[in-house]
Amino acid sequence: MRHNSTIGGVPPPGGATPARLMTPARLMLMPLYHAREGSAMPTGSLPRQSLSRFLEHVRALLRLKHLSRTTEEVYVSRIRQFIEFHGRRHPSILTAKHVRQYLTHLAVTDNAAASTQNLARSAILFLDRDVLEAPLPPLDGVAPARRPERLPVVLTREQVKALLAHLAGTPRLMAALLYGSGLRLMECLRLRVKDLDFEYGQITVRAGKGDKDRRTMLPRALGEPLRRQLERARLLYEQDRRDGVAGVSLPHALERKYPHAGREWPWHWAFPAAQLSTDPRTGTVRRHHIGEDVLQRAVKAAIQKAGIPKAASCHTLRHSFATHLIEDGYDIRTIQELLGHQDVRTTMIYTHVLSRGGRAVRSPLDGDQ
Repeated sequence: MRHNSTIGGVPPPGGATPARLMTPARLMLMPLYHAREGSAMPTGSLPRQSLSRFLEHVRALLRLKHLSRTTEEVYVSRIRQFIEFHGRRHPSILTAKHVRQYLTHLAVTDNAAASTQNLARSAILFLDRDVLEAPLPPLDGVAPARRPERLPVVLTREQVKALLAHLAGTPRLMAALLYGSGLRLMECLRLRVKDLDFEYGQITVRAGKGDKDRRTMLPRALGEPLRRQLERARLLYEQDRRDGVAGVSLPHALERKYPHAGREWPWHWAFPAAQLSTDPRTGTVRRHHIGEDVLQRAVKAAIQKAGIPKAASCHTLRHSFATHLIEDGYDIRTIQELLGHQDVRTTMIYTHVLSRGGRAVRSPLDGDQ
């Protein structure tokens, strides 16, 4: 973000702006400012309409890199907030000092968590490196916020049974999958028919965290419930084909490479939504998968009804899956592969939350109990 390119029509000292510094993003921003007389830096504010056009350019680059929709929304939101925090000044002239001021505001004024600060920092790095293509190393001296180590919340086996007992229908089946297969929430919602292998008893997770594929087990106890779920999903699929509804969305460029695949049964969602919706990226009316808030609300209500005194959520079922497998004596490397962890140290944290506290050391107060 620190460069000597022309801003607001004023060239840098010493001559014309090198062509390599004139990226599309900078060319887009050039006419949007008015510089002080004799100054090489702009002082005006970026009009809101122009800022919106610039952020659409940012969004296009995020999609070009195949980043998730969630990442796209977070990055665009943080970049907008960063620019507006500094009075909508030209982002090309905002330095590491301005980044520190913004991150300090997040930490001190907004009391943001370390993870939120690091997301904001990553968004600004993307702005600096990929959008503005700054020629200098970005954000020197701005270190990531240190995330505190937290032990995951884990339910006992009895608490898991109580939670599932207060769920019914599709939410119960999805919650059982989170616990029985160790899936993340969105991994469960995005399952397609072809990802369920009943013969081999396994589930293929496509484009999980870090855009990685992996395989995990398909619990035998869920075999029949899942088959019945696919029968219900098949009815919606056939109705959509009769009504001429567009096929389901496909990842990346597969929709262009295989234009009819979205209307084929193997690509259909295992947990389709009851109503059609408009794709926010393309404007196409099609059937999406069930929304994440449906399962989140159902699990939250079940936790309250079951009287479980823990700050649990859908992700707690995944934590419980890993912890209970360790309790049963399964190899930590096997559990790492099932969870899709890149580093085994991430999986090792579950060894600290086993059924006996204090690192499995017996308290002297318990005596011979």
